[in-house]
This record gives sequence, C-alpha cells and structure tokens, in this order.
Amino acid sequence: MSGEKDLQQLLKSMKPEHHLGNYVFCKVGTLEKINIHEVEMFFKEKEAITLILKQEIADKWQLDYSVVMSWITLTVHSSLEAVGLTAAFSKALSEKDISCNVVAAFYHDHIFVNKKDADTAMQILNSFSN
Repeated sequence: MSGEKDLQQLLKSMKPEHHLGNYVFCKVGTLEKINIHEVEMFFKEKEAITLILKQEIADKWQLDYSVVMSWITLTVHSSLEAVGLTAAFSKALSEKDISCNVVAAFYHDHIFVNKKDADTAMQILNSFSN
C-alpha cells in the first residue's frame, strides 16, 4: 500500500498522536558507541549524524542539545508523493508562532515541536479533522 495522496483526505484523517516524554536532537560523529535501540530516529548528514532520542538518554550519554521537544505523529498513512500536507500543517502552526521539525517516514509524518507548544500544536492539528 502506497499511502494516501489526497490532501483533503489526509487533513481530515491525520489523527495526531502525542508521544509521552521529552525528546531532543543531538549530533555525533559516529554510531560506534551508540546503542541504536535507544535512539528513536537518526539521519546521516555530511557534517554529523543527527540523533533524535529521549532527553534522559541524551543526558545519560552526556550529549548536548539546545531545546526539549514533544513528538507528534500524524497517524494517517500518507504517501511519500502526497503534495501539500507538510505545507498545510506547518502554515497553521507558524500562524501561532510554533516552530516544527518534520521527519517524513514511510508510513507517517512525525512532527517535533517545542515542549511548551505541544498542547497548542495538538489543538491546531486536531482542528483539521473538525
């Protein structure tokens, strides 16, 4: 199954899910000493490897981070070829001065927002289905 492409259907059925916990973005040069099972997501860039993980894991590993975030998953199975979904929700969030960092995976879009903005972000995202 390739996922939903219709923007209106995606917006109506995205059903955001707020994951419990505090999440942070950190960088490392290598994964050699990293227990990959404790990492939620990672991405290899030219400059470093970005890790997205729970704050307590970053603290345990003594990794630096700048902001504590909340993780929201849009539970609708969106197609990697869907057009406009990210633009729609990021515009709505930006209108309330909420920054969002988006990770698009195979099945779902994952949004990271500042911890202080999580409740407002959930209200905004849920308003698309009303």
